[in-house]
Order: sequence, then C-alpha cells, then structure tokens
Amino acid sequence: MTKYIRHAAFFCALLLAALLVNAARVQVFGSRSYDGNPANRRAAIARYGQPRGDILVDGLPVTGSRDSHEQLRHERTYANGPLYAPVTGFSSQEYGTTFLEHAEDGILSGSDPLLSPFPLYNDVTRARNPAGDVVTTLNRAAQEAAYQGLGARKGAVAAIEPATGRVLALVSTPSYDPAQLSGNGTTAISAWARLNHDPEQPMLNRAVRQTYPPGSTFKVVTAAAALDAGVIRDLDERTDSPDPFTLPGTRTRLTNEGDGCRDASLRTAFEWSCNTVFAKLGADVGAENMVSTAQAFGFNDTSLRIPFSVSPSTFDTTVDRAQLALSSIGQYNTRATPLQMAMVAAAVANGGQLREPYLVERTVRKGGETIATPGSRPPRQAMHPATAMTMKELMTDVVREGTGANAAIRGATVGGKTGTAQHGVGNTGVPYAWFVSWAQADTDLEPKVAVAVVVEDASADRGEISGGGDAAPIAKAVMRAVLGL
Repeated sequence: MTKYIRHAAFFCALLLAALLVNAARVQVFGSRSYDGNPANRRAAIARYGQPRGDILVDGLPVTGSRDSHEQLRHERTYANGPLYAPVTGFSSQEYGTTFLEHAEDGILSGSDPLLSPFPLYNDVTRARNPAGDVVTTLNRAAQEAAYQGLGARKGAVAAIEPATGRVLALVSTPSYDPAQLSGNGTTAISAWARLNHDPEQPMLNRAVRQTYPPGSTFKVVTAAAALDAGVIRDLDERTDSPDPFTLPGTRTRLTNEGDGCRDASLRTAFEWSCNTVFAKLGADVGAENMVSTAQAFGFNDTSLRIPFSVSPSTFDTTVDRAQLALSSIGQYNTRATPLQMAMVAAAVANGGQLREPYLVERTVRKGGETIATPGSRPPRQAMHPATAMTMKELMTDVVREGTGANAAIRGATVGGKTGTAQHGVGNTGVPYAWFVSWAQADTDLEPKVAVAVVVEDASADRGEISGGGDAAPIAKAVMRAVLGL
C-alpha cells in the first residue's frame, strides 16, 4: 500500500511542478505576447480607468476627462479643441494618440515611472499612479491671435522666443475638434472617416508637418551666406546684377515683379525682394557656402523634435549653378516648414545664435511638483554676430519702408521679410503668401518673438496674394500679443 501512496505522491508532485512551470511560462516568458494580444482588454481598461492628466497653457488646462461610465471609463475632452489641436493632437480610445498627447503619453496616462515614489511597489502590485500634467510654453494670447488672423484661410503660424527657443504659438488651419475622436463608438468612427476624406486635410499640422517653397523669405538665408562669405561687404554698393538674369549654363531668363532691380545694392534688393540679385548672389556664394549656411539654420535636419517630430526642411546639396540660383530665392527643391522659417527669423533676432524650439516647459505631478524640465538646448551659431546685426538692419528696413510695412507696430522695432512662393506645374498654382519677422518692444532689451506665417488661400486671385498683404497683418497681431502692445 505504501508503494502506491508513494507513486501517487510522486505523480501529484509532478503535476504540481508542471503547473508551476506552466505558470512561469505564462507569466514570465509569455507575458508580453498576452499583454499585446488584441483580445486582452485589461491594459485598456486600466489605462482609461482613471482621468488622464492635463495639458496646460498659461497655467490653465486646455484638456480634461469625462466619465462615460462604460468599460473604458474616461474619455478625453478638449477646451477650444480646434485652437490647440496642432499642439495637443488627439487621445482616442479607438485610434491612439498624436502630437503632445503621444509624446507625453507616459506622464498623461500615469504610466511613466517618474510619477511613482515607489517604483518597485508599483511593479509588484501593478498599481497605476495618478496622471501628471504637461505645462507648455504657449502664449495663450499669441495662439488666439494667430488662429483668428488666419480665420477661414488655409495656412499656418509658428512663433518662438528667440533667446530660448520656447514655442509661443503653433496654429494650423483649417483645424478640427479632437474631442470628436475621443471615444470608441460610431461617433468617433464616422468622425475619423470624415476627417480623413476631407480634401482640406484638417488633421494635417501645417506648422510642423507640411513643407512649402519659402520663396523670398529664404533670401534672409542667402543674404546671411553672402555676408558671412564676404561676397557682399557694403550694403549700399551696387551689385553686378543684370535684369533679366540668365540662369548659368541655360537660356532661361529670370525676371522681377517690379522695376529698379538692375545692379541694385543688397539693401535695395532685400527691401524690394529682387529675384535677379539674389539668384546671382547665391550662384556667386557657391553651393558649399550656401549649403553650410542653410544647414546651420536648421535645413536638412532630420532629428528635430519639439518633443514630437518635425518634418525636415530641405536645401538640395547636389545642384548645378542654375539650380543653386533658383534654390537661393526659395524655389527649385528648397522646402521649409513655418517652424523652420520662424527659426531663421529667431536666429537673426538672437545675434546669430539659433536655439532649437521646444514646446514643453515642464512636466508635473498632480499636486504640481515638478518631474522634469526639458528646457532650452545649447545654441548653435547660424551666422557671424556681425552678420546678424546687418540682417536685423535689413529686415527693419523692409518693415519701415519696404514690402513689409503692414507689420509695423507702434512702440516696437520690427524686422521682416515678405515672400510669394510659386508652385505647381509651370508655377500655375496659386502662390503661397509668406512673412517672417521678429519684434522688440521699445522697453525691452532684446527681441521677444519671432514669427513665420504662410497663407495658402486657394480662393484668392493670383495677383492679390502677397506676403506683405496677406501674411504680414497676421504676424503683426501675434507679435503685438506677445509684446503686450
């Protein structure tokens, strides 16, 4: 009898060992596959079981959470969603997250280990910390001024603080309400389909994810390259610039919109945006110097994040002299985001030093205790300080007596550059209206804001589109909001 009991005990022990091995296989080695299985809703239930943290602008939340009393309990809400959509993105139970909602998801969902004072305890108990908040660098008045300025037109605005790189405004129109996508029912599904099939692309963040030919606003970069390379030494000396200008190695003749550009000085050519002068100037500077200067301003940078990724602005590195001439006036393959052109204006305003832009001031726990402060990154020298001083003078002249007069602000010094960028097959598309600028109040020691505005506005007549007429008043409103004027 003892023999049979011993055999039964051994068999039971073997079964117990098998159960333990299987439990270890499931919980240790197979846990990732089970966690990632679409049929496993435990993670989603836990994720939406508590309110999501908030995104703050000027200390006030522009997001919230609504208790739906369903299995996925809390849905995201947005205060003035279309205004802040290019910054917040959306947080959807059905379609995931984008922009700040995605980049700072760990803090906002409560899953970031930095939120826990006892990480080991949370690992054992699988407890979830209260979600944290994300404090942005946005200036509420500037954001509203940009959004109202664009109105029903298609376009984008980016504004940054030159000395730090803090993003003060980031607007894209037409926009959408991200709250429409928050849930997982038929309302969210139909809204997703409608938004994705809208030809106006309201979910496209034109400020950071759309590149445009920058047109004459790129002449800021070309002028800086010419000054740094010593090709131009006197702003008022007449240049050897024929009008029309035949592109090197071709029979193609480049002309200007107005008169007075033949052999014009750099000051006159910049003030009245002479294509012929700057095309020849770019060819004279040479591809190596032009590429070097463009990349110092941030072109061809594929790593820029604010903290979500920014589409790289491009300046072609493999061009002949004719292509280089066109590239130097913001045409050919030259492409830029509005944020990139705001960086160009900011580098001029900041004495030639470029600060990479950033959108998150700090992340905090629910009680307000700071977790992390990403802050300003080390600057890089985009141009010689003396060149930056000269460029500030040239940009100021554009606003005082040139094509950017609509951006002038009483009680402040404003520098700017207009641009009208052609595009489409044979340049048949309606031109984009550009304006880049910076502003310094008379009571300030340094410029406080740099802005870039692009207006697509396909409904306008071709002849009526201009950076000075369409884009400059929007930049003016944003600059006034930041300066408090």
